[in-house]
Amino acid sequence: MSVFKDAGHLLRFAGLFVLAFLVFLVVRGYVVPKSFGQYGHYRGNAIGEIAAHPIQYAGHQACETCHADVLDVKKNGKHAHVNCEACHGALAKHADDPSTVKPVLPDTAALCARCHTASAAKPKGFPQVVPAEHSNGMPCETCHQPHSPGMDAPATAVGGAK
Repeated sequence: MSVFKDAGHLLRFAGLFVLAFLVFLVVRGYVVPKSFGQYGHYRGNAIGEIAAHPIQYAGHQACETCHADVLDVKKNGKHAHVNCEACHGALAKHADDPSTVKPVLPDTAALCARCHTASAAKPKGFPQVVPAEHSNGMPCETCHQPHSPGMDAPATAVGGAK
């Protein structure tokens, strides 16, 4: 009596496994881009595709060049390390042609709530409010200067769009 009396079943199962592996390799050859793995576990062509997108953000250095008055207020305030475009949006077109492209001033009632709406996930020392109870829908700049938002800071329109 043979030890492997059912060897035929095992061979068919092994053959099925090999066939499935070969199908996997063929499908992988069609699905995985040729540049995958060129720079590690990434698709190499993605770098060129991303670089081809138009530039939308100017960077805070471009803002600070023209808006030094805002920089002076902001550098001593709570928002000193918040980049300008985090609140004002992408401004590369404005930085390229400031005389004709005017940025839209953000609606502070909605904008400030993005970061400052109360949440248990935020650090305890981070300023948090329930917007409906805090301001009754009034814009934040009614009481706070957005670039340096302490209660001791006067609410003035420093550094409006130029």
